[in-house]
Amino acid sequence: MRKCYFDHVATNPLDTRVFDAMMPFFKEEFGNPLSIYEPGARAKEAIENARAQVASLVNSKASEIIFTSSGAEANNFALRGIALSRQNEGKHIIVSRMEHHSILNSARFLEKMGFAVTYLPVDKHGFVDPETVKKSITKETTLISVIHASSEVGTIEPLKEIAAVAKEKGIILHTDAVATTGNIPVNVKELGVDLLSMAAHQFYGPKGAGALYVREGLRIVPLIYGGIQENGRRAGTENVPAIAGMGKAAELARDEMKARTEHVKKLRDKLFKGVSNVENVYLTGHPDNRLPAHASFCVEFIEGEAMLLLLAAKGIYAASGSACSSKALKASPVLLSMGISASLAQGSIVFTLGKDNTDEDIEYMLTEFPQVIKRLREISPYAKGWGIKGEGGECTVQR
Repeated sequence: MRKCYFDHVATNPLDTRVFDAMMPFFKEEFGNPLSIYEPGARAKEAIENARAQVASLVNSKASEIIFTSSGAEANNFALRGIALSRQNEGKHIIVSRMEHHSILNSARFLEKMGFAVTYLPVDKHGFVDPETVKKSITKETTLISVIHASSEVGTIEPLKEIAAVAKEKGIILHTDAVATTGNIPVNVKELGVDLLSMAAHQFYGPKGAGALYVREGLRIVPLIYGGIQENGRRAGTENVPAIAGMGKAAELARDEMKARTEHVKKLRDKLFKGVSNVENVYLTGHPDNRLPAHASFCVEFIEGEAMLLLLAAKGIYAASGSACSSKALKASPVLLSMGISASLAQGSIVFTLGKDNTDEDIEYMLTEFPQVIKRLREISPYAKGWGIKGEGGECTVQR
């Protein structure tokens, strides 16, 4: 049976070249980077080399990169670290409803600490309107966090315009760029952001390695205390193999981005065209201004988990909702915020492509997917007229 992995937004396979770059630091080069003797110095050199590689990927200074254990930690660090460092200036923050749980749950944590939080609405494509951001700002606002692109629906947000609003008001802007860094061009200077989160496994690096870009001169309260690592901003003995791997993955992503993007976009467009022949399937997110490897849909009359199970039985691996929430068996808050009904949102499915996918993978999926939908609709009480039907909401219909 053919195996087709279409869940690259959840994680990516480790590039062999990245694995090779990591290997020496598991055994031969085992030194602690804080040690002053030669093995420690070599470990420290590997970290600083990786820092420069990651900085080059996002066009920052190496000194502006702080390594973390994940994108989720970077998001927590950014939101809580900036909010707490500026609480004497104001205790109001703004986040969008498109955010990852690591942002939304950090915002809720801050609410319990006495901060006020505004959750920005989005339109039917998942766009945050810069004018809405502007109207939400108060004299107490110190931080805005808007995701660069949704991993769930693929929409790329108008960050430059939002950054202009934030700069005009003197407010710090953070973006969760986990889904974009290493996959599309990300330039912190062009975007105008003050902080940016990223994760290595989203661009063929190792799990357990992430980073936070923090603009030079910006004060941030540490999330983890205990030592002087990362210039005193993130304590704990560094995961040298993972950091070295993230650096190599960043270098490869920078050098190969154009070719990778052209490859996955071609496959995605083929997938779009094929799925459009299946009745009552709705595209989610913007049809054009979206991640090049991303295709997401809502399928009417069917529950997402059932689709995933039958597709997996055919060797096709996809997702329903975000990787962190798909097991919760709840309608996606991202889809609900876009005006999609709860019943239709239950039928969400997300295909995200990678550099190793082929035309044959797409052809196989387009052969099996309609059969899975047909089988599930044959046993669906909703397809037979029970319950609520026709709740397409504001989804773009693909027919």
